[in-house]
Amino acid sequence: MSVTTHQLIQWKQQGRSIVALTGYDYAIAQLIDQAGVDLILVGDSLAMPILGYETTLPLTLDEMLHHAKAVRRGVKQALIVVDLPFLTYQESVQQAMHSAGRVLKETGAQAVKLEGGYPAMAATISQLTSAGIPVMGHVGLTPQSVHQLGYKKQGKTVEAGERILQEAIALQEAGAFAVVLEHIPADLADRITQKLTIPTIGIGAGPHCDGQVLVTSDLLGLSEKQPPFAKAYANLRSTITQAVKDYSLEVREGKFPDL
Repeated sequence: MSVTTHQLIQWKQQGRSIVALTGYDYAIAQLIDQAGVDLILVGDSLAMPILGYETTLPLTLDEMLHHAKAVRRGVKQALIVVDLPFLTYQESVQQAMHSAGRVLKETGAQAVKLEGGYPAMAATISQLTSAGIPVMGHVGLTPQSVHQLGYKKQGKTVEAGERILQEAIALQEAGAFAVVLEHIPADLADRITQKLTIPTIGIGAGPHCDGQVLVTSDLLGLSEKQPPFAKAYANLRSTITQAVKDYSLEVREGKFPDL
């Protein structure tokens, strides 16, 4: 049985931590699914480590759909959530409905994720969930607002922390089944997690969230530059580089292929 949005909420109630990673292609999605990850986020972080953009902003909906379909083909168990890219949902509820509908219809993913918790976004999420589209929220550092916020930690003042808390509550009331808390103080993430009945998924938000998500290329040591809150559990950059050097040397010395 595949993981469902309802299971995530039950796991919060049971105190079972939720394991999430990003996935962008068939091969990696298949591996992390078989390893037992609960949730695979086809994140708009796809833009940087996979497509080589400077930020997430240039990413198109068609690019997201292409990669989400590949992920879907590799996954048997995990819940698949797909980010809606910048300016594919902010203009109007109708635009958001169209974009989210395409994700569910064309990729087979079970949910979408939207950034921001301000009133207009909560209203959009309310409309989407009323139409039967499961939505994950995202507050704190929102990368699609990079030119406004930068990549610095959010919610460090009392006022900013209260605003993020109220945004998370608004997303829950709008019908979101979970909310990502990105790059905020651990004590603030703890407060939000205690306040909400839906699960919080942290990234750079400390140990008190109901689950954690990392960009898989960061976890595998493939990224050129690691964010301060990420942890590399392998160094595949070095492994791959050495493997290619060994292969190149054997070809040039006539050792590969063997006679």
